[in-house]
Amino acid sequence: MPMIYLSPSTQEKNFYVNGGTEEEWMNRLADAIVPYLNASGIRYTRNTPQMTAASSIRASNQGSYDLHLALHSNAAPEGLYGQKRGIIVFYYPGSTSGQRAATLVADGLKEIYPLPNDVRAEPSTTIGEVTQPRAPSVFIELGYHDNVDDAVWIKNNIETSARSIVLSLTEFFGIPFLSPVPAREGVVDVNWGSLNLRDKPNVASYVVTQAPNGAQLTILNQYQNWYVVRYEGIVGWAYGDFVTLV
Repeated sequence: MPMIYLSPSTQEKNFYVNGGTEEEWMNRLADAIVPYLNASGIRYTRNTPQMTAASSIRASNQGSYDLHLALHSNAAPEGLYGQKRGIIVFYYPGSTSGQRAATLVADGLKEIYPLPNDVRAEPSTTIGEVTQPRAPSVFIELGYHDNVDDAVWIKNNIETSARSIVLSLTEFFGIPFLSPVPAREGVVDVNWGSLNLRDKPNVASYVVTQAPNGAQLTILNQYQNWYVVRYEGIVGWAYGDFVTLV
């Protein structure tokens, strides 16, 4: 299953023109993203508000992640305060995967942002969370928090932005996008030793672990005849013919 490092801003002193901080609102965005990640079977590790950008990068580099996803909002330079709008999705130049992920995210956000021509993917060699993670990095600047219209848009579109971002991630990883549903319980029901849990809903995909007959599964979602399940902390796809709901 895909694994990302989720890194909402820790910048508690970047204030929104209409109240709150970048740290607060990007953590709210991360809160809204998490149910969509779980629903679509994307595993994640998340930083905490007590961390910094530097410690988030170190934590990301200590793991094995398929993508580093940083959530931020922007601010105009001195002299242009409150005058700029738009969304920028940064990636590291030369990173084919990073550019592809950033482009998908930007294209998705164009569909929900009121000024789609002001949404773009752009390379950067100056942002630490773009240049330093070992994993391909996508660094989202979701509008300008010093602009009233953008600040209002961000706050009113947390859920919509979360859905758009994860939809783009599922396209990047080549897995179905699924909306959150209540979890259910199930058990493995096979006539042999164990059921393969795979990283995609495909019998040819990689086996992430095996669950023995009778094992308890938490069913997070369903796509066609496949279930996204959690077994002993591991998330994978289980073929529905071999799972009995309880």
